[in-house]
Amino acid sequence: MPDFELSDEYQDLSDTVREFADEVVAPVAQKHDEEHSFPYEIVAGMAELGLFGLPFPEEYGGMGGDYFALALALEQLGRVDQSVAITLEAGVSLGAMPVYRFGTDAQKEEWLPSLASGQALAGFGLTEREAGSDAGGTQTKARREDGQWVINGSKEFITNSGTDITRLVTVTAVTGSTERPDGTVKKEISTILVPTDTPGFIAEKAYNKVGWNASDTHPLTLKDVRVPEENLLGVEGRGYANFLSILDEGRIAIAALATGAAQGCVDASVRYARERSAFGNMIGKYQAIQFKIARMQARAHTARLAYYDAAARMLAGKPFKSQAAIAKMVAGEAAMDNARDATQVFGGYGFINEFPVARHYRDSKILEIGEGTTEVQLMLIARELGL
Repeated sequence: MPDFELSDEYQDLSDTVREFADEVVAPVAQKHDEEHSFPYEIVAGMAELGLFGLPFPEEYGGMGGDYFALALALEQLGRVDQSVAITLEAGVSLGAMPVYRFGTDAQKEEWLPSLASGQALAGFGLTEREAGSDAGGTQTKARREDGQWVINGSKEFITNSGTDITRLVTVTAVTGSTERPDGTVKKEISTILVPTDTPGFIAEKAYNKVGWNASDTHPLTLKDVRVPEENLLGVEGRGYANFLSILDEGRIAIAALATGAAQGCVDASVRYARERSAFGNMIGKYQAIQFKIARMQARAHTARLAYYDAAARMLAGKPFKSQAAIAKMVAGEAAMDNARDATQVFGGYGFINEFPVARHYRDSKILEIGEGTTEVQLMLIARELGL
């Protein structure tokens, strides 16, 4: 029989992050959301706990843990503040992980210690105006010139790309092309490490978003950005394939974050149902409310099992693409559905931004869009079925 109980080590980590989330993150979440301010003090606290280094070896300043440990931390943070959770998720799985997975020894030694310590952040420069779900439509170009890469193009919706501690963005760019047997041309997409202090690298004005207001998100412009040839990350022409593998892993992390959001809505609704009275009783005594919250708990539980399964397969070295897509889709929908139902439980107060369920309602929609839309997950699942 499968055992879904956490080991003592995992449970201790989860409990520690839960305490940090409740005592440090939650009290300032509303303030940062209202001010659209980046929570530098929270990031420093997560760095002190070692959260940015969870899945990396100690030789690079990491904690020597694994990806499941990161997922557990993200679930606990996602309960109280999705902006904080996505800052960690993007900083680790999208920012530092490509360097760890595909970097040379020199690149790892240069970048991973600061990224794993949380003293610096990195971004994942994939999405463009015409290349979102169809990332193969990348228009950004890079050419060799005098021992350097010269990069021109733009990127959209890049998390952690404009903070005071952002030091690096890994950029996808077209570096060549090959002709297929049928005469069509296939772009060769590579990934290149671009330090943010490079001339021509511009983080444009931050987006005014519906949710995730304390998360840092910018469009980027790259105008004749020049970096050394050795900043190529991985094999030339394999950047797109490498980033797809990074996204497979990232979907587990996003699923964990979304599970936390779904559970946070359950927890808030249970508390409110025990406090709020109507027609002479606590509303939690009414079956309509009980059933609504019970369905919310079922969604959160299902989402948790889905990401646990995907993470277990990944760590065991088994194929997990379909399971990661299922986890991401199920958890994202659970977060959105639970946020809607929690808002209904809270009634008029659910429409007031000072209540966490209102923030979850605004935040959760992106979980059905970012790092692969629900439709993309369905496409991936269908492909794995041979359709």
